[in-house]
Amino acid sequence: MPVDRRALLTAAGALAAGPALAEEKTAMPRLYPVLEAIIAAWKAQDVEGVLAHVTDDIVWRNSSGYAPAIRGKAAMREALQRMKAVIEPGSNRWRIFDHAENRTRLFMEGVDEFRLTTGQHVAIPYAGSLEFRGLLVSEWREYFDGRISADMKAGKPMTPEVQEMISRPVAR
Repeated sequence: MPVDRRALLTAAGALAAGPALAEEKTAMPRLYPVLEAIIAAWKAQDVEGVLAHVTDDIVWRNSSGYAPAIRGKAAMREALQRMKAVIEPGSNRWRIFDHAENRTRLFMEGVDEFRLTTGQHVAIPYAGSLEFRGLLVSEWREYFDGRISADMKAGKPMTPEVQEMISRPVAR
């Protein structure tokens, strides 16, 4: 009986890829659920709930480089309390569109969207990186265009470009 080389190569390829594909399909994110817990806490304006997921020596670079890093849990608590005071309760719609992780780092792309207590609607598209020590965030870096944030906080309307950027499906 002649050997069907195509069928043989296809079967061999499937066998070789099988364990890798199975591993890829069953590998569960380990770090992303921590970010989901942080997001849930912040949406509830629970500062201590956010801080439960960071190290005592956290370095939070939340200004995209135009201001010094916030260093330590106490300083992060103060910054979050100031932010909480100007965000209308229940208005937070922080969403993640894409993410990827390795053993110690989680990369993310999303939007931080909320309403200020003064009434302005703010939506800031961003990318970021969380470095972990165990399951606690030890360094948090955020990259965004501060002009978008400043314009929206000043009451300028959302541009069509920003609207398009933030109208994507949420990551699962």
